[in-house]
Amino acid sequence: MLKIRPGFLLRKLGDEYLVVAVGPASREFCGMIRMNATGAFLWNALAAGTTEDALVQKMLEHYDRLNEQTARRDLQRFVETLAPAIEET
Repeated sequence: MLKIRPGFLLRKLGDEYLVVAVGPASREFCGMIRMNATGAFLWNALAAGTTEDALVQKMLEHYDRLNEQTARRDLQRFVETLAPAIEET
């Protein structure tokens, strides 16, 4: 299961979304992660805790023209980008 680690917050600025670390998490990660609305959609699913398969299914339900292969590839890249903010349980 994948879940957002405590201390990482998503904030919207204009058309972009930014993830920042606060509190103790800011000692380990001192930067920002930028993402678009699709990234925020995935972030919100990760906040509750989910599996990669469930995320792929959410993507396929939400985006009409998306195929499973592309969804899995894009999700893998997204999870790699968010590695500092994600914990696996």
